[in-house]
Parts: sequence; C-alpha cells; structure tokens
Amino acid sequence: MANKIRHQKKQKTRAVSLITLADKSSPISEQFRTIRTNIQYAMVDRDLKTLVITSSGPSEGKSTTSANLAVVFANSGKRVLLVDADMRKPTVAKTFSLDNTRGLSTLLGSREIALHQVVQSSGVDNLFLMTSGPKPPNPSELLDSRRMGELLQELKQQYDLIIFDMPPVVAVTDAQIVSSKSDGTIIVVRENVSKRDSLLKAKNLLEMVDANILGVVYNGSKNISDQGYYYGS
Repeated sequence: MANKIRHQKKQKTRAVSLITLADKSSPISEQFRTIRTNIQYAMVDRDLKTLVITSSGPSEGKSTTSANLAVVFANSGKRVLLVDADMRKPTVAKTFSLDNTRGLSTLLGSREIALHQVVQSSGVDNLFLMTSGPKPPNPSELLDSRRMGELLQELKQQYDLIIFDMPPVVAVTDAQIVSSKSDGTIIVVRENVSKRDSLLKAKNLLEMVDANILGVVYNGSKNISDQGYYYGS
C-alpha cells in the first residue's frame, strides 16, 4: 500500500508531452495548429484574451492541451502567457523545468508580490509562463478574490492571450470561477476515459456561471490519424 501511495504522489505532478516543440512537423502538431485556427474562428466577432482549458475529470489531457496550444499560439506571433491555475495538481513547472517557489498562489496571496516576479521565460519566443506556486489551503477562494479580478485586467494589458490550465470542472469549483471571468472555455475529452454523465455535468456547471464554451478538444481516438487531437463545437 505504501508503494502505491508513493507512486500516486509521484504521478501527481508529472510533466506533459510538448509534441509541438519536439516535432513541429508531426500530424499531432498540425492538429494543434488546426485547433488554434478553429478557436480563432469561434471568436471572430469577439476579442479572445483569456482562455480556460479544463475537463470533466482527471487524466483527460487538459494540461497537455493547454501547454501545446500555448506553444502554437506563441508560434503564430501572439504574446502568450500560460498560467498553471491548477494549484492542487500543477504540471507547468515540471513540463518546462521551472522553479515553483513563487507563482499564481503567491501573487494572489500577497499584494507585495509583483507580476514580473512570478512570470518566467519558457525558452520559446513569445511564450511566458506562470507556475502554480506553493499549494495554498484555499485555491477556490484565491481564484474568486478581488485580487484575481485585478490580476486579469493587468494580464490583458500585457499579453495577447492568457491560457489558464484549470482543474477538472466536476471535482472542484476552480474552473467554474475562472471560466465565469474569461472570454472562452475549452473542454478536453479523452476517448475511453471521459464519462458521458460527467461531461454533461461539467457542461451544466459551466453554463450555470455563463461560461462561454467554445467547444471540445477530443483526443485519443483510434479513428483519427496518429491518434491525435481534434476540435469540435
């Protein structure tokens, strides 16, 4: 039992695959670029500055989608900030090999911390990163604070697009809170992992807070070339 618990903890903050950096010419990288284009078309009549990426449950690929979408948007020339807003199960620090002693939680928890102190370079042109910071006892309260509202306005002035990697919708209220303040929300679904009732519940929870659901990123399908990703509204 002890070994099992240790293994679960290790998996809790694993890095995700950055296929859009490792192999830009791969079919999956091309599918992420297609998803980028579809998101832009979905928001053609409205300025897209803040984008939430979430899922109905765990292990559905939301963090992989967030990181790779951030890369392809940055490659298109947009100044992008990827924010690890999953303060319970963060991945950005591990994925990009960054320090996580300061991040979103410290910025929201103290007015003495400035934005430039928690934003880090990604090594990718136009892409900047904000890790989760140390795990706080009250993530939902921090995300629903006045300070968060002020931070959103500050970020919109400095970046063309801010992507929030959020926890699953059904598990906690974090994604609902940030989706209600954001321009658009994407739900990530994984074949043979996502459950229909959980997806419906996630959709209902987001609609309750008037989230602008742009569409769904569906991944893991064996019917798609290279078992990649595709986007549908």
